[in-house]
Amino acid sequence: MTTTSPASPSTAVIRRTLGEFDLPAYDDQVLQIQQYMKILLTWNEKVNLTDNRDPLEILYRHFCESMYAAQAIPLESGRLADVGSGGGFPGLALKIMRPGLRVYLVESNIKKVTFLAEVIRELGLKDAQVLARRYEELGEEIAPLDYVCSRALGEFPAFLEWARSEQIAAKQVILWIGARDLPEIQTIKTWNWHEPIQVPHSLRRLLLVGTKVGSEVQATK
Repeated sequence: MTTTSPASPSTAVIRRTLGEFDLPAYDDQVLQIQQYMKILLTWNEKVNLTDNRDPLEILYRHFCESMYAAQAIPLESGRLADVGSGGGFPGLALKIMRPGLRVYLVESNIKKVTFLAEVIRELGLKDAQVLARRYEELGEEIAPLDYVCSRALGEFPAFLEWARSEQIAAKQVILWIGARDLPEIQTIKTWNWHEPIQVPHSLRRLLLVGTKVGSEVQATK
């Protein structure tokens, strides 16, 4: 017996939800979100891309929370690496919202790598590349980076040391974290930490931007 994947939210629901995060709802991007969601829901039946199974919850927690960074901080163009991309969040979601970004999706799970490549192909995204590697193995092939971002990666000291290393030379890190992780990260003094940004419709999720010590990049409006 075959199972039917949950239906992707309608364009009207996507538009309304984007509005709740103060995000623009352009026709092309709304359709890309809907198409991406259909692929994700289908693949999620076989590959655990997200523990969430409710399409509306996925829209809020994965798509909109990821895209919110494009609204909360200046993120128009540049080279961005999404470490531990998983289902493509935040990297591909940001790429949809900011087409001018050059995005590298770093993911070591081969099934997830295959999924990410499928989304890029189906959505016709340019300047988006999947790297089937662990981030520690990467260097000059992606450097220099304007942004390194991650959601729920953990292992913050090692990750942040890698991001600031000479071979990566990231100017900024953008982290989606839980409030309980904030004190640990703020003790790492090799980055200038900006004021945490509360993610809409979440009690404990924060956006935290760090600028590399010595960089002149400004991370707040």
